[in-house]
Order: sequence, then C-alpha cells, then structure tokens
Amino acid sequence: MTEIFRAAIQRGASDIHLKAGDVVRARIHGQLVPMTQQRLSHEQIRALALKLIPREADRKRIDDLTDLDCSWGMAGLGRFRVNILRQRGSLMIVLRVIPFEVPTFEDLRLPAVLEAISSNERGLILVTGITGSGKSSTMAAMVQFINQHWPRHIVTLENPIEFLHRDMKSSITQRDVGTDTHDFNDGLRAALRQDPDVILIGEMRDTETIDIALKAAETGHLVISTVHTRDSMQTMSRLISYFQPSQQEMIRIRMADTLQAIISQRLLPRRDRSGRVVACEVMVVTGTIRDCIRDLERMHEIPDLIAEGRDHYGSQTFDQHLADLVREELVTFEVARAAASKPSDFELNMKFLDPSSAAPQVSTRSRDRSEFGSRG
Repeated sequence: MTEIFRAAIQRGASDIHLKAGDVVRARIHGQLVPMTQQRLSHEQIRALALKLIPREADRKRIDDLTDLDCSWGMAGLGRFRVNILRQRGSLMIVLRVIPFEVPTFEDLRLPAVLEAISSNERGLILVTGITGSGKSSTMAAMVQFINQHWPRHIVTLENPIEFLHRDMKSSITQRDVGTDTHDFNDGLRAALRQDPDVILIGEMRDTETIDIALKAAETGHLVISTVHTRDSMQTMSRLISYFQPSQQEMIRIRMADTLQAIISQRLLPRRDRSGRVVACEVMVVTGTIRDCIRDLERMHEIPDLIAEGRDHYGSQTFDQHLADLVREELVTFEVARAAASKPSDFELNMKFLDPSSAAPQVSTRSRDRSEFGSRG
C-alpha cells in the first residue's frame, strides 16, 4: 500500500480513496483515477484504518466508528489528512495529501495583495471556497508569511492539524480539535486566554464559533478562518443568516467593523493539462464597503466596488482574474467562461479587450507549474 501511495503522490494526487470492494483511486489534477486493478477487501481496509488511527481509544471502538478525522504521516512518504467513514456497512478511507513544506504565496500563484492582507494586526480574514479548492494551503501560506516577518503568538485550531509549522519569528501553537481541545468552541474560548496575536480557526460552522471569532477580532486579535461559500457576497449572507432575524442587524454592524478581507477561490484545470491553477476573488474591505455591509439596501454595490478597487486596493473579481489567466495562457477561454460569475458579460469583455482571447485555444505545454496543480 505504501508503494501505491507513493505512486499516487508522484503523479500529483491530492486525495486517495480506499473502499472495500473497489480498487484504489486517486484524485489527480481534479480527476478520479484508478491506481490498482485488484479490489480491496473489508479486512484490508479495517487493518489499514487501525494503522492510521492515532488514538488507542478510537482503535478499540473501530467496529462502531461511523466518522473519524485524524492525521497520519510516514517518513519518506508524506503527511495525510485522514477521514475514516462507514458506507453500506463497510469502512472507507479518504486521505488528503499534505505537503511537508509549507507553501508560499508565490508557490500557489496567489495575488500579491495577500501579503498586505496578512500584515493586518487585527480584524477578521476569511478564505472561502468549496471543498478541495485549496483553502488550507492559502491559510498555511498566510501563517507562514506572518511567521517569517513578525514576532507574534499564532494559535491554530484545526481538525485535524494539516501543515506543520516551525517557529521562526513567531511562536506557533497548533491545537488538534479532539486531541488537544474538546471542540472548536472550547478551544477558541481558551485561545483568548493564551495571549494570542493571531488565531486561525479551521472552519466557522455555527453561531457560537462566529460570535467568539467576532469578539476575538473586536478585542484586537487577527482572526483567520474559512467558510464553504463561493464568493464574498454569499459569505457575508451565509454568516448573517446563521443568526436569528432580531440579531442580524447587529451581526452586520460587527462584521462591517471587523472584516478586513475575503479571499474566495476556485481551482481550474490548466491549459497544458499539467495540473490546476487557482482563480481568486479578493475583497479588500474599504470604508465604502463597510458602509455597504452595514446597509442591507447597499449590499448589491459591493461587486462593483471590488472591481473598481483593483488598481488602488489590490482587490479583484473572479472575472477579472479569469481574464488574466486566459491572457497568460494558463487556462483556456472555455474553462474561464464556464467558471465566470457572469459568463455572457465575461465573454463580451474578453472580446472587447482582446478579440483573440475569446477564440478557441489549442492545448500547449507550459513550464509554469503551481503548487495547487498537485495538491488541490
């Protein structure tokens, strides 16, 4: 099995799927690819699960497990985020490949404005996107940037811990939810008493976590977290909708006061088929955007403000970044148009700015490879 894992990683796999009654499959550049011809038995999956589970208490109850998250690593092979689940009465394992080296903004081809966003001393920064869109890699790059430049105490709450950070200029405390703390809410409340400068929360998924995160940002901490939403507008609407209608106006005001930026991302197949590249919407929160967040009647103005703030603030819409990727010949026009927020407007703008960009493109080879291409 170790050799199968190694072969999958060498081919650029982001995930490996192991299921009783099926072959080993790996997600390579976004596609699920068979890695073996032989099907796995229930006994093989159970034996492997016992090796991957770190806690003895969990191993003892393996026959009763329905869902379990943990991390696992092997010298010379790599580290993995592991999810063990049960389907049709049998165990299944999904492993997400985690690089040993923490990526940089340059490795991930992220916009340069993320350096300025990560330099904030307080407030709330959200990284959003669907599962597998590279949110963990982006947050790890932000922590790495802070770690390289400022003497701060960074507390992370993760389930499970993914990238392992070494202390550089900063001191980094990484807490595994379920092992080092009971849950996100307990860990977040405790973090406020641990003299943090920066708090990273693996995911904001309920009103209590959102409320504590806002309090942390209001009291002078920099809070970085994720939400499973497609863009800035949906992110703000989703967070507000978690609360009762009587509370939503106050939450809107608190978000307007604390929010520093929302980075939303999608992974697209490269034109040369060598992997995937990230497309980002970046909302840098300005005074005008804060006014729009406070006023429900003005929320619709925010996408235009993001587009207009590109030169001065470094913000950008998905469609603006997609146009850049087409011009740089990193993705095809067809892929970019399919991913655009407004496909018809995107096509018209591309034809207006560069008529040749909207023509069908033939795949070519490129030496420019992104970390997202192999990791997802």
